[in-house]
Amino acid sequence: MRAANPKRTTAQDKAVQERTFCGKEKKSLAYVIGIMNLILHGIEAPNLIHTNTLTENLADIQEKDRFDIVLANPPFGGKERPEVQQNFPIRTGETAFLFLQHFIKILRAGGRGGIVIKNTFLSNTDNASVSLRKHLLESCNLHTVLDCPGGTFQGAGVKTVVLFFEKGRLTRKVWFYQLDPGRNLGKTNPLNDDDLAEFVQLQKTFADSPKSWSLDAQDIDPATFDLSVKNPNGGETVTHRSPQEIMEEIATLDAESAEVLENIKRSLSLSKGRC
Repeated sequence: MRAANPKRTTAQDKAVQERTFCGKEKKSLAYVIGIMNLILHGIEAPNLIHTNTLTENLADIQEKDRFDIVLANPPFGGKERPEVQQNFPIRTGETAFLFLQHFIKILRAGGRGGIVIKNTFLSNTDNASVSLRKHLLESCNLHTVLDCPGGTFQGAGVKTVVLFFEKGRLTRKVWFYQLDPGRNLGKTNPLNDDDLAEFVQLQKTFADSPKSWSLDAQDIDPATFDLSVKNPNGGETVTHRSPQEIMEEIATLDAESAEVLENIKRSLSLSKGRC
């Protein structure tokens, strides 16, 4: 980091090391990988805690606990116990929905969020989904929804969207962009910066295009707060993957995780042998 910006001060370095990157991780493997990744990228004292974020009561979060920016890709399809759900005003077993409440709570007024969530959140009719969409629109300015193509996040099993919002301002208008890279995405063919170039450019002015449009908040149904991605210019045809494809992908990901864990164990064993 010093090589990239030789004019950095000691105070700036201290801020980067201790206060810029913070995180919490429940799973042991992901926690270890996160620590190693931060160290390899120059963060010598990672501020990463091994804990279940959702066990924290939202009522206990104070101003000193809040952040300016939250970027997250919470787990989809997980289920939390009733005693965990009691920590949230909108109770639901869906892990991602609980995390979204947590993210909104820990943002400071004026703080910005970029959250990946499954696209069914925009249209689900259960009480929790409707209440959460209402809470998001009324407590934050949900200014952008990026609709991602299938296969963007391997292992998710569902299509996803990215919600961009600012806390403390009522939503007046939501700008949608339907991302279409023109090819099938996969592990060996992921999204790249070029795929997102048009989105980044158009989002600066929330411009309309064949792939983007705006929805006035006053046109949102106050009974359902439905935010379904419905491109008025004509949208892509959704192709659902077969259960067999999904199961094969899950098996592949499990095998990769086991291999990574085995490599870490082997490295730790070798380190002990040298001591």
